Amino acid sequence: MSTTAAPEAVKVPAEVEKSVVKFVAEHGGSGTAVLQYLGEQGVRITLVGSDGILGDRVVGDLATAKALVERVDGLVETDEWSRELGSIVTPTAKHWERMAGWVARQTKFPKARNAKLFAGA
Repeated sequence: MSTTAAPEAVKVPAEVEKSVVKFVAEHGGSGTAVLQYLGEQGVRITLVGSDGILGDRVVGDLATAKALVERVDGLVETDEWSRELGSIVTPTAKHWERMAGWVARQTKFPKARNAKLFAGA
């Protein structure tokens, strides 16, 4: 009789799975997931739809991220940004705004601290 326990199935948060399934369906029915370890925060799953649109979700660990990719039809995993994958990425204007955060809503910006270095350029 074996004393080792069978590995437990990884529980994928339902809301994360639902949002990824919706993303894949809305962006061509297939996509690529780039898994990026964030340390204590978990794993960022960057989604690239077949139409090039970006999305992302964060889960607690690598096992959950891999289980999510396995559960979503049409989604494949890669562990790096290849030239081919990067070339199809087409961020929307809204995505740029979200990445910029508070800066995206600014109309007046402070003068650059290194402006004197480029005065003659």
